[in-house]
Amino acid sequence: MSNASLSPLPSTDRPDVTARLRDALLGASFTADGLLELLGAPAYAALSRSETVPALRATRGDTPLELLVRLFLLQQPVPHARVGGVLPVDACLESGWLDRAGDDEVAATVDVRPYGGPGGEDWFIVSDLGCAVGGAGGIGNHAEGVVLGVGGASTTLAGLTVRTPVSAALDLGTGSGIQALHAAVHATRVTATDVNPRALHIAALTLALSGAPAADLREGSLYEPVADDETYDLIVSNPPFVISPGARLTYRDGGMGGDDLCRSLVQQTGERLNEGGFAHFLANWQHVEGEDWTDRLRSWVPRGCDAWIVQREVQDVTQYAELWLRDAGDHRGDPAEYQARYDAWLDEFEARKVKAVGFGWITLRRTGAAEPSVVAEEWPHPVEQPLGETVRAHFDRVDYLRAHDDAALLEAHFTLSGEVVQEQVGLPGAEDPEHVVLRQNRGMRRATRVDTVGAGFAGVCDGTMSAGRILDAIAQLVGEDPVALRDRTPAQIRLLVEQGFLEPA
Repeated sequence: MSNASLSPLPSTDRPDVTARLRDALLGASFTADGLLELLGAPAYAALSRSETVPALRATRGDTPLELLVRLFLLQQPVPHARVGGVLPVDACLESGWLDRAGDDEVAATVDVRPYGGPGGEDWFIVSDLGCAVGGAGGIGNHAEGVVLGVGGASTTLAGLTVRTPVSAALDLGTGSGIQALHAAVHATRVTATDVNPRALHIAALTLALSGAPAADLREGSLYEPVADDETYDLIVSNPPFVISPGARLTYRDGGMGGDDLCRSLVQQTGERLNEGGFAHFLANWQHVEGEDWTDRLRSWVPRGCDAWIVQREVQDVTQYAELWLRDAGDHRGDPAEYQARYDAWLDEFEARKVKAVGFGWITLRRTGAAEPSVVAEEWPHPVEQPLGETVRAHFDRVDYLRAHDDAALLEAHFTLSGEVVQEQVGLPGAEDPEHVVLRQNRGMRRATRVDTVGAGFAGVCDGTMSAGRILDAIAQLVGEDPVALRDRTPAQIRLLVEQGFLEPA
């Protein structure tokens, strides 16, 4: 399908109407909190799974909020006379937010989803019809230029991003404008790019309806619309990272071979970042026969950048193909066409010797260090969002450890991070545990095994004594040579600092 199958969009040239519409939505409590209260948690959660029946059942009444949910979120036509008491209906018809449906009803031309900002802001994410909940595949919208609303990937990236005040932020592949909206809170200037002009139009609507400052919107792929001399303090991107045979769907398929789009995006970012600036990406990467995935990702990191790469999930090629075929709704179409598409996907992977696909996030930070730090790890376990502060703290610890050799570590003072617990594992009744595990209950929620010296050291770190003095006391307690203990323990201290169990006092 082409863009011609998509509905005409509301005008971006009527800020007065958009402001009146925003006031009306807020006046009817058409907000994230209002939705949760009206629908209840089960029906609210069902929307994210593309299931609208519970929400339809919860909006059978005639209150303004129920009317707006049916109109803007569930794509139901509503009586013209009734909506006239809630919205500036004639102005919304004239500017394209609404369209006539039959003789006495109106329908929305776009989906509008209430979205709560990190500081309690009441925002609205605009997207194409059928895409406010569950994604394009969930509703069956196959249009090539379709623009999706907020989803799990969007919120993951928003939660990962370091939120410190910056002068200039760049959102590559803005889509419906979610990342640009977040950036507008703490960036003086926001630039957003997208290869799809429809996405730029919808992003402008999202920002305006949310009451946010306008962004500098530019059409083009990745960095193409950005001048060579433009640099930024923050770059974010939820790119079309799906590894697919072809570029059928603009919102997900990058159109480059394999994982080349994600590689190119990461490699080109170093020269665009200001010193100390952060870049955050979601990405897919290939697991190729005979190649370690961490080596593949390390080769992407541009010179002059620290990197933290986290693989959150791995799928074999059949799982991966099925996931994205269902995302496009192909499983509901002609079986022969579905099989042909599936075959094409597996042919592509076979030709590239790809055995699986990884998904995760990549964070870069521009650094002047002589030896940048590149950490690539697999962490499929639950984490606590938002993680922006955790990400920032990771790079602070990188700086600290880079500046402190083992001798300096022994002179330093440390405190145990908040909400760290100790677990002892061993046979029931045994005098000593087989091993000791320290576990975080915040942020990455890491767990790491330590020996009894490491556990004892961490337990008494309150900032009052240097690491060396603590080790001397432990050596005396356990009858060990203090010099030998000082020699072998800094590596364990370094690991506990690196993973966030200990913090410099």
